[in-house]
Amino acid sequence: MSGQMDSRSDGRSDGRSDTGSDGRSDGRSDGRSDGRAANRAGDRAGTRTDPSAGSEPGPRADAPADPLRGDCANCFGLCCVALPFAASADFAVDKPAGTPCGNLAADFRCGIHERLRDRGFNGCTVYDCFGAGQKVSQVTFGGRDWRRDPRTARRMFAAFPVVRHLHELLAYLTEVLELEPARPLHGEARRVLDETERLTLLPPEELGTLDLDAHRRLVGELLSRAGELVRAGVPGARGGKKNRRGADLMGARLTGADLRGASLRGAYLIAADLTGADLREADLLGADLRDARLAGADLTGALFLTQPQLNAARGDTRTVLPARLTRPAHWAAAAPARQRARRPAGVTGPTATRRAK
Repeated sequence: MSGQMDSRSDGRSDGRSDTGSDGRSDGRSDGRSDGRAANRAGDRAGTRTDPSAGSEPGPRADAPADPLRGDCANCFGLCCVALPFAASADFAVDKPAGTPCGNLAADFRCGIHERLRDRGFNGCTVYDCFGAGQKVSQVTFGGRDWRRDPRTARRMFAAFPVVRHLHELLAYLTEVLELEPARPLHGEARRVLDETERLTLLPPEELGTLDLDAHRRLVGELLSRAGELVRAGVPGARGGKKNRRGADLMGARLTGADLRGASLRGAYLIAADLTGADLREADLLGADLRDARLAGADLTGALFLTQPQLNAARGDTRTVLPARLTRPAHWAAAAPARQRARRPAGVTGPTATRRAK
């Protein structure tokens, strides 16, 4: 989900990267097969059980096609319970961490899923857990839910954001394995991916002591090198004009701009007008695209662009997307009217702290 909750602290996503300007916020040949470590979690679901979680697993649907995308049917509503949110343009009410959302039904489904935006919960339509919800529910805790066994609640809610961060890193590493120009890094990327997958399978107590920042920096540095290899093949991409890393471009008028191969890592593009812009092979890792206008923009091959980033932006049927991403359902209904850029709470400018820069 999005909005006042910053994914840097609790796993909620505002469309930015959890790894900051060097690490994830959505870009994935044989990388999907080379990155099978990320897929093994779905195969192992139910084989790793928290010893204290009991022996009666909850009902489980078939494993999803992509274990790095949220699968609510196999999750115990963790994003709706574990994470906090504040009344804002993205959420209608305040909710503290560890408290179930009032819209969460007994079967762990959202009672207003089809009306979230109408009811003031835009942030819920932006968020994606990268498959961490089903991993924690079905693997870490062996299918035992926090309602039937309240003893699991605290540890389950603490494990969820950690695994969410790790799954986001898995998505980036899988993408690296699909980037042909980054082939010299594929061996290293596979090793780091396997290690990241191993970390997601740690028991709750070990997840709680994991040095996540150190691992994020390790992955972020690898992503930086992979991005440079890709952008090196784009004419004019290495010049200073296209290095807008961390730039404050809130509300910027970039209609039809040539940003092919540009580095926009960690850039603030909130409400920027990117209508018709050429963003092919642009590095969008951690770029804040909330309310950015992407109508008619070309995002073919955009690096490290995530679904939550797209969900937070405003596009249309003419927006060209990477094949791995899905056109948000609400784009068709998005109003094209211009709106004044607003700096989100806590953001004071381009020097605002970002993780793993």
